[in-house]
Amino acid sequence: MTVSVIIPVYHDAAALGATLSAVEFSGAELIVSATAEDRDALREMRSAAPDIHWIEAPRGRARQMNAGAATASGDWLVFLHADTRLPPDWRDAVASAARDPRVVIGCFRFALDSASSFARIIEFGVRLRVAIFHLPYGDQALFVRRRDFVAAGGYADLPIMEDVDLVRRFLASGRLYRSPSAALTSARKWERDGWVARTAIHLRLIVLYFLGVSPHRLASP
Repeated sequence: MTVSVIIPVYHDAAALGATLSAVEFSGAELIVSATAEDRDALREMRSAAPDIHWIEAPRGRARQMNAGAATASGDWLVFLHADTRLPPDWRDAVASAARDPRVVIGCFRFALDSASSFARIIEFGVRLRVAIFHLPYGDQALFVRRRDFVAAGGYADLPIMEDVDLVRRFLASGRLYRSPSAALTSARKWERDGWVARTAIHLRLIVLYFLGVSPHRLASP
């Protein structure tokens, strides 16, 4: 089994650098899918890491992840946000999912890099969401078989909710694998916007999405 890790980046060179330094990717094909706007910011990093496959794609997380997947050669694809760090045993999680033919998509446990009690409450809420509704988000590092991803047409070209859309389509034909190991996500957005305010924004968006509001309308200012 071979694995390709795809990291979409937009104006997030610092977070990418921290993730590349903190996670052991050896043995995996690593693809960073950035935009032309990031070219200067990533120039030094690209020079220092020629073993990474650096590509450019039109702006948009779905488009950038699809572009990365189109160049990938691994049997499995791991989609990793630039500000999320995989656990040390992440390869074992993918291997466990691969051994079960009923599994069509996998994710890691959600965790925030903050000591705040609000972070623990949010983590608990995410665990409930995944356990009850089988609905992980992209910040849990979704992973799928490449052949299934290609057959499904990849991520829909949506400005937001591309991860929710992908999970729902995949789970129509199989099971979700949930790794007990945590993918650690930066809490910077919650710390910047406020724990309650940022959480309220997320809840509002997902409720409106399930009520039928289009992602294009949800993404409008």
